[in-house]
Amino acid sequence: MTKTRVVIAEDEAIIRLDLKEILEEEGYEVVGETGRGDSALEMIRALQPDIAILDIKMPGMDGVAVAKQLKDNPVCAILLLTAFSGRDVVEQARDAGVHAYVVKPFQKSDLVPNIEMAIGRFTDLKNIVDQRDLLEDQLESRKLVDRAKGFLIDNFGLTESESFAFIQRTAMSGRERMSDVALRVLAGELRP
Repeated sequence: MTKTRVVIAEDEAIIRLDLKEILEEEGYEVVGETGRGDSALEMIRALQPDIAILDIKMPGMDGVAVAKQLKDNPVCAILLLTAFSGRDVVEQARDAGVHAYVVKPFQKSDLVPNIEMAIGRFTDLKNIVDQRDLLEDQLESRKLVDRAKGFLIDNFGLTESESFAFIQRTAMSGRERMSDVALRVLAGELRP
C-alpha cells in the first residue's frame, strides 16, 4: 500500500517539525515542507501530493490564497491549519476550495481524521468532475454524429439508420471513434 503523500506549509518551524513527526508516526509520507505560501504553491504543483496542509498566515502568500490558486486546476486535497476560527475566515477557506479546517492548537486526534476527510472530499469532487467531463465528451460526440447523419441524409439520400450504420461501420473498420468519422463526413472526406 502506498503512503499518503503530504506537503506541509507552516511558517512556524517548531509547529512544522511537530506536524511532520506526527504525520510520519501515523504512516504519512511528508514529501515537501516550507514556511512560505508562494513556495508551497510551487511545491504542490511540482510534487503532486495527495494533500497539502497549509497555515493560513505565511509570508509570500497565505494559505487561502494558495487554495484559490489551485481551485480551478485542483492538484490535491487542502487542509487549512490555523489559529483563526472566525466565521469570515472559515467562509473564505470554503470559497477557496479548502477541504478541511483544523484550528491550532491541534491534537493528533483532530488532525488524522480531518486529513482523511479532506482526501475523501477531494477524491469525490475529482470523480464528479471526471464524470462530468466524460458526459460532456459523450454529448459532443453524439452531436457530431447527429450532424454527420443529417449531412448524409441531406446529401446522399440515406435514411437515418443507414447514415448511422455507415458511420458506425466506418469507425469499426478503421478502429476510429465515431466522432472522428463524423468529422471526416462533415469535412467531405468520406462518402457512402
